[in-house]
Amino acid sequence: MAANRNGSPRARTKSSRRPRETVADLRSRLRRSELLLQCAERVASIDSLDDLLATLVEIVAAGTDAERGTLLLNDPATNELYSRVAQGTFNREIRLLNNTGIAGAVFQTGRGEIVHEAYADPRFNREIDQQTNFTTDSILCAPVKTGRGEVIGVVQTLNKRSGRFTLEDLELLEAMATQASVALQSSQFIERMKKTRQQEMEFLDLVADITSSLDLSMLLRRVMSEATRMLKADRSTLFLHNEKTKELWSEVGEGLNAVEIRLPDHVGIAGAVFQSRTTINIPYAYADLRFNPAFDKKTGYFTRSILCVPVINKNGKVIGVTQSLNKAGGPFTEEDEARLKAFTAQVSIALENANLFDDVQNMKNYNQSVLESMSSGVITLNEEGRIHTCNAAGYRILRAGEPDVIGHEANEFFAGPNQWVNDRLARVVQTKASDVLMDAEVVFGEEKLNVNVTLQPLISLKGKPLGTMLMIEDISSEKRMKSTMSRYMDPGLADRLLASGGDILGGQSVEATVLFADIRSFTTLTEELGAQGTVALLNEYFSIMVNCITQEGGMLDKFIGDAIMAEFGIPIPHGDDPDRAMRAAISMVIELNALNQKRQDRGQKPIFIGIGLNTGSVVSGNIGSPKRMDYTVIGDGVNLASRLEGACKEYSAQILCSENTYKKLKGSYRAREIDRVVVKGKTEPIGVYEILDFHTDETFPNMPEAINLFRGGLKYYRGGEFDRAIAQFREALLLHPGDKLSETYVGRCEHLKEHPVNGDWDGVWRMTRK
Repeated sequence: MAANRNGSPRARTKSSRRPRETVADLRSRLRRSELLLQCAERVASIDSLDDLLATLVEIVAAGTDAERGTLLLNDPATNELYSRVAQGTFNREIRLLNNTGIAGAVFQTGRGEIVHEAYADPRFNREIDQQTNFTTDSILCAPVKTGRGEVIGVVQTLNKRSGRFTLEDLELLEAMATQASVALQSSQFIERMKKTRQQEMEFLDLVADITSSLDLSMLLRRVMSEATRMLKADRSTLFLHNEKTKELWSEVGEGLNAVEIRLPDHVGIAGAVFQSRTTINIPYAYADLRFNPAFDKKTGYFTRSILCVPVINKNGKVIGVTQSLNKAGGPFTEEDEARLKAFTAQVSIALENANLFDDVQNMKNYNQSVLESMSSGVITLNEEGRIHTCNAAGYRILRAGEPDVIGHEANEFFAGPNQWVNDRLARVVQTKASDVLMDAEVVFGEEKLNVNVTLQPLISLKGKPLGTMLMIEDISSEKRMKSTMSRYMDPGLADRLLASGGDILGGQSVEATVLFADIRSFTTLTEELGAQGTVALLNEYFSIMVNCITQEGGMLDKFIGDAIMAEFGIPIPHGDDPDRAMRAAISMVIELNALNQKRQDRGQKPIFIGIGLNTGSVVSGNIGSPKRMDYTVIGDGVNLASRLEGACKEYSAQILCSENTYKKLKGSYRAREIDRVVVKGKTEPIGVYEILDFHTDETFPNMPEAINLFRGGLKYYRGGEFDRAIAQFREALLLHPGDKLSETYVGRCEHLKEHPVNGDWDGVWRMTRK
C-alpha cells in the first residue's frame, strides 16, 4: 500500500477514483512533456540523417541521465543494426546483426528492456566494450516504432549517472523514440534518394569514361576496379570468352597482381553462369557444391560470398562473366545484382570494341613484325602508283633510305634498267592478277642483283583496287650458294663457312653438349621390313627426330646407320645449350611416342630408342681433304655421350645424361641419379642421371614416391647395405611395377651378396661393354 507524506495510509473511498498525483508526479510529467516537446522541435528542422542521429542521441542521453546513448537503425539489405554516431569518445559506425545482443532482442520482440547488470546478461556482447574501452554497467533499451507499429530500429542508453534505470525512464525513452520515428523515416528516405541519385550520376560518368577506352588491358583493369568499389567487394574478375579455346580468361583480377587466369568455359561458378546465362548469388561459397575450393588453397585466399553475372552483348550473345567476391558486411543483395547487371550491360559494347581493336592491333603488329623480319623486300604502292610502305629488307635491297623511297612514283623510281618492273606493274593493275618473275636482274646503287619478284594486286573486300604489292627476294650468288650448301649441311654451319670463305680446315676446342640417339633392336626390324620398308621407316623417323633437334638450335652432325649424332653449342653457342639438348631429347621421345601410336594403328611394330647426353670440351672443325670435308666434333666428351646412349640398354632407360650436363641445366626436370659408373676405357667414375619428363601418370605412376624410395635404395646400395637396399627397391616396384631399373638393382644386390667385392666396396659400377 502506498504511503502519503506523513506516513499514514490514505483513507479508501467507496468510489474507484484515481490516486491523487503528488507534486513530484506532476513535475515528472511536466519534465517528460518538455523533453518530448524539445525533441519534436529540435528534430523537425533537421534533414541530415547524421545530424538527426547525433541530436537524438544527445536528447535521450540527457533525458535518461545516462553516460552514453546510441540509436541503431535497421538495414533491411543486410539485416543489421547500425549506428553512425555515439555520444562520448566512441564516435564511429557500429554494425551488428539485428538478432544478436540486447539491442537485437529488443528489435525482434518490439518490447523495451531494462538491464541493471549488463555483464550478467548472457545476451550482452562484451566485444563492443573491449573495442571502445568503455565499461557498460546498465542498459535501457527501447524499440523505435513507426505509427503503424513497424520496428525500424532501437535506441539505448548506458549507465545511469545516479541511481538505476526505472520504468519511467523506459516509458520516456519509448515516447522519445516514437516521437522521432517520423523524422527518422523522412531523413532515411531523403538520404536514400540522395545516395541513389549520386550513384546514378557516378554510374553514368563511369560508363561514359569506360566506354571511351579501346585499350583492352586498361579497360579490364578499370572495369574490375570500379566493380569492386561499386559493390564494396574484396576483389572482382571479368572473364572474357575465347571461342577458339573454349576458355574463360582474364588478364587481371583485383589483388591477384595481374595474373592471367584461364579455365574451361563450363567449370566452376563462372562456367555455370556462362553456360546458363543466369546470375548466381552465393552467400556462402563453401556450402555450394559448384564452388571449387582448389583456387583458394592455391592462393591462400578465403572466399565467403560470390556474385557472378553474365556479360551479354547487344545481340544477346554471352561474351563473358563478371565475378565479385566477399562483399564487406555480408552477402551480396538484389540491389547489387541489379547494379552489376546494368554495369556489365553498359560496358559490354566497350569490351567488344576494345577486344576487336586489340585483335586488329595485334594483327597489325604481327604483320609488321613479319614484314620487318623477312629477308625479302616488301613494297606497297597506292592507287596513284606512289610507294606507300617498304620494310627494312626492301630498303637494303633497293640500296636507299626512307626519304628516297616513300612517296615517290614507281614510274620514276624503277626507271632505266629497271623499267621492266613498271611494265609488270601496269600489267598487274590492268589484269588484276598476280605475276611472278624468277631470277630477274635489277640495278640498285650501281650494283646488279639477281632477284625473284612477285607482284600482287591489292583489292578490298568490295572489289575496289587499293594498290599493288611487290615482293623482291635477293638471290645473288651468296644466297644461291648458301641454298645449295644448306641441302647438305646445317644452315648455321653454311653461314659460317660462307663468312670464312669455305676453305678453313682447322679446328678449335669448344664446350658443347653432344647427343647420340639409337634405335633399339634395329636389326630385327630390318629383317622384318626388308630394304624398302627399312628406308621408309628411317626417312619417317629421321624427319621427326631432326626437326626436334633443329627446333632447339642443335646441329645435326651425321647419321650413323640408324643412329643420330648432334651437337648443341656449335658452331654458334647460345648460353643454354645443355637445356636445349635436354629439351630436344625429351621432345624426341614424346614425338616418337606419337609416331608409335600411328604405327600401331597401321598394324606396325613400335620403335624404341636410347639417348645419351654429355657436356664437355670437344674439338670441332672441318676434317677431311679439300675435295671432301666433314664438319664434326671429336674428343672424350663425344665418346662419353656415345657410351651413355649404349648404357640405356643396361639401365632400361630412354634418356641418360652425365653429371657434366645435369649440373649445367638451368631448367627444372624430373630426373633421378641412377649410378656412378666407370665407362670402358676410363678409370674415373662419373654420375649418370635418368630424365623422366616425357613420362605420364600412366607410364610412370606414383613417380615422386617411387623416386624417393629408389634414392633411398641407391644410398643403401652404395653403402654396402644390400638387404636394406633390396627392401627399398622392392617398395619402389610396388608403386611402379614397370620400373625395370629397380629390378636391375635388386638383381645387382643379390649378385653382390652372393659374390662380395674384393676389397672395399665404393658403390661404383664398372662397365665392360661400350
